[in-house]
Amino acid sequence: MTQGVEHIPDDKSRLLVKSLSAVGIRYIDIAQKLDITDDTLRKHYKKELEEGRIDANTQMGTTLFQQAKAGNTTALIFWLKTRAGWKETNVTEHAIGEGQEIKGINMVFVEADGNKG
Repeated sequence: MTQGVEHIPDDKSRLLVKSLSAVGIRYIDIAQKLDITDDTLRKHYKKELEEGRIDANTQMGTTLFQQAKAGNTTALIFWLKTRAGWKETNVTEHAIGEGQEIKGINMVFVEADGNKG
């Protein structure tokens, strides 16, 4: 990292940051590519870091949506689970005769955030 030299962003560095952010490159690695610190990266390129991530997510979301609409079952299931709150559940029903004791039932309590309690 160049010490004591003020970093001045230009169009080329802004495009590079946005492009690297869009494909999920870690901020620390982007900073290293520009020979600046992580703090300097965040200070000068906040907009590009956010826009890169948003643009990539938009493209992936659009592709997923199109795949789901076209009948891709995996895409449909993923969309419904992540966007519509659908989930898979297993229900086991036990039937015994009148007056008989039920043995061996295990219960797991799950909190609203999905963690087992």
